[in-house]
Amino acid sequence: MAIKLKVTQVRSGIGRPETQRRPLQGLGLKHPHDSVVLADTVSIRGMIRKVSHLVTVVPVE
Repeated sequence: MAIKLKVTQVRSGIGRPETQRRPLQGLGLKHPHDSVVLADTVSIRGMIRKVSHLVTVVPVE
């Protein structure tokens, strides 16, 4: 079974540079406390790394 990641936005993207707001949109997060479950891929990991201070990540089976 593929590992998935539950990504939750904990801080707002307001006032952040475009290089941080775009990855939030790419992850499917719009508001604080939004959560999405995504496949664990290299591109998703890159977006998470870009906004790691705005999100929390929990592995899900």
